[in-house]
Amino acid sequence: LKVLRNTLIMSGLGIATSWLPIAFAILLAEVRSTKFQRTVQTLTTIPNFLSWVLVYAVALSLFATDGLVNNLINLINGAKVSNTNYLNSADLTWIKMLLWGTWKGLGWSAIIYIAGIAGIDQQLYEAARVDGANRFHCIWHITIPGLIPTYMVMLLMSVAGILSNGMEQYLVFSNAYNGDVIQVLDLYVYTLGIGNSQLS
Repeated sequence: LKVLRNTLIMSGLGIATSWLPIAFAILLAEVRSTKFQRTVQTLTTIPNFLSWVLVYAVALSLFATDGLVNNLINLINGAKVSNTNYLNSADLTWIKMLLWGTWKGLGWSAIIYIAGIAGIDQQLYEAARVDGANRFHCIWHITIPGLIPTYMVMLLMSVAGILSNGMEQYLVFSNAYNGDVIQVLDLYVYTLGIGNSQLS
C-alpha cells in the first residue's frame, strides 16, 4: 500500500505539473532574440541527457553536509552553524523528486510544443494583430488552442503510464531515511527481484 501510494502521488504530481513544458515553450517562443532562444533551449535540453547518477552527484555536491548550500550558509554567518545533509531526510521527498525530474526533463518535454508552435499558421497571428490583439491575446486565443490537441495526447500517455514512473531516479536518491516515501512500484519490483533474488 505504501508503494502504491508513493507511485500514485509521484505520478499524480507529474500529471498536475504537465502544463509546465507548454508554458516554457510559449515563453521561449515569445523571446525575440533567436540567439538567446537557442541558448536557453540548449541549456535546458542538456540535463535530459545526463544519467540520474550524474544528477545525484550534482545534488550531493549542492546539498551534502560539506556541499555548496551549507558552505554558503556558513560563509554568510561567519561560523560553522549549518552541517545538514538535505538528501538524508524524508521531509518533502515527493516535492524534491518532482523538482529534480522537472529540472531534468523540462527542456526536452518542451521540444514537441515548440514544434507545435512553429506549425501554427502565421496568418492567424497577422489577422489577430490587424484586429487589435496584443501578444497576450495572441497567446491566449491562438497559441494555446493550437497546442491543446498535442497536450491532450501527451497527457493521455502520462495517464496511461501512471503506474510506471521510472526507477533510476528513485534508486539513486533512496536511502535509509526516505525509504518509506520514495519507493515506487518499479523500484519495489527491482528491490524484490534483484535485491532479494526473487526473480520470479
